[in-house]
Amino acid sequence: MACPICEKRRPERFCPAKGEKICAICCGKEREVTIDCPLDCPHLVAARRYESEHRKPISEEDYPYRDIEFPVDFVYEHWPVVAGLSATILQFYGQEKSLNDADILVALGSLAETTRTLTSGIYYERPPDMSLPRALYGRLAEFLQDFKKQQAERTGLGTLKDGEIFHLLVFLLRIGKTRTNGRSRSRAFLDFLRGRFPLQPGAAKEEPRIIVP
Repeated sequence: MACPICEKRRPERFCPAKGEKICAICCGKEREVTIDCPLDCPHLVAARRYESEHRKPISEEDYPYRDIEFPVDFVYEHWPVVAGLSATILQFYGQEKSLNDADILVALGSLAETTRTLTSGIYYERPPDMSLPRALYGRLAEFLQDFKKQQAERTGLGTLKDGEIFHLLVFLLRIGKTRTNGRSRSRAFLDFLRGRFPLQPGAAKEEPRIIVP
């Protein structure tokens, strides 16, 4: 028998995405490119570990909003919002298993741009064109509106400012750009969020466990 992908080499690794064995070379080459790998695949888990140990910093050109600066304490002070946005992404993935890092980054980027317009006093919504990122964009925007409403009802004071939301979205964008591996079907960022924000009651109140990039 030969590997069903290359039809040349001997199949040695069971691929849960394809339901059959493939060769090690095709596993490494096609992983998260033509193969839609489940997050619990042992070969993917091992690859994630290797990528984490050998990760290179992203280039200055790829660093989102490199002219924007905010202190580390700012992120920690607003950790419930970061955790809530992350939980919203994970909940959306639970309903839409085709979601990948690229979709998430598009949704976060579009929402960041929309929020940035609000800081100038001009509202210009910029939802993504593609259906899946657009749906996630809407879900994230809904979470933020609900959070602000609940915050106002609980404290009776002013709510989270648009500028603060923009900075938190930039923070998540930077984490995503740092964590994704760039493959067309990568879920490395999604897997990263899943490890730090388990979907359970109170997950949004977890202590910070992300190092600010």
